[in-house]
Amino acid sequence: MLVGYARVSALDQNPELQIEELRKAGCARVFSDKVYGMKRERPKLQEALDYMRAEDTLVVWKLSRLAQSMNQVMRTVKELQKRKIELKVLTQRIDTNTPEGTLFFHINAVFDQFQREILAENTTASLKSVSEHGRICGRPRVMTEEKIQLLRAMVRDSTSYPFISDVIVAGKIARKTFYKYFSVDEIKALRAGKK
Repeated sequence: MLVGYARVSALDQNPELQIEELRKAGCARVFSDKVYGMKRERPKLQEALDYMRAEDTLVVWKLSRLAQSMNQVMRTVKELQKRKIELKVLTQRIDTNTPEGTLFFHINAVFDQFQREILAENTTASLKSVSEHGRICGRPRVMTEEKIQLLRAMVRDSTSYPFISDVIVAGKIARKTFYKYFSVDEIKALRAGKK
């Protein structure tokens, strides 16, 4: 029996293309995970493996959908081999049911890992270069020193802003962010005019 496994990535958050291709390949059942990044937990993959029996074949659209690291790929493949379950990767034409497929799988897995490491290296180098030139990466900070001073003045002004929620709304800030910068004790002190 062919059993499909699909997993969404941060870039492709819709598994429909993968599922469609797996069904076209003849998969009787398809399991799909929504796991991003380097998270190790893949509950639907485990469910698929629990469902499968010896002589079944696990089918994935791409090797990168099976796992996020070389170690994870190799652990999964060892488990498949131990249980006499084959692996088929559609886009890379890997089929561990053949000696050529097994060899091609190992070569592909190595290249996938190499590509991932190069990407990580390049990203680290780019971020280092940008910070060395005085540029800041990522989203701009919501809470600047000026904004904190403005909010502090608003908290002190209990006539114009009788409730803290009034300060939050007028300051156009999320409640969680506000309380990250202002403790309950500080708010009490500002309201009492002690700060």
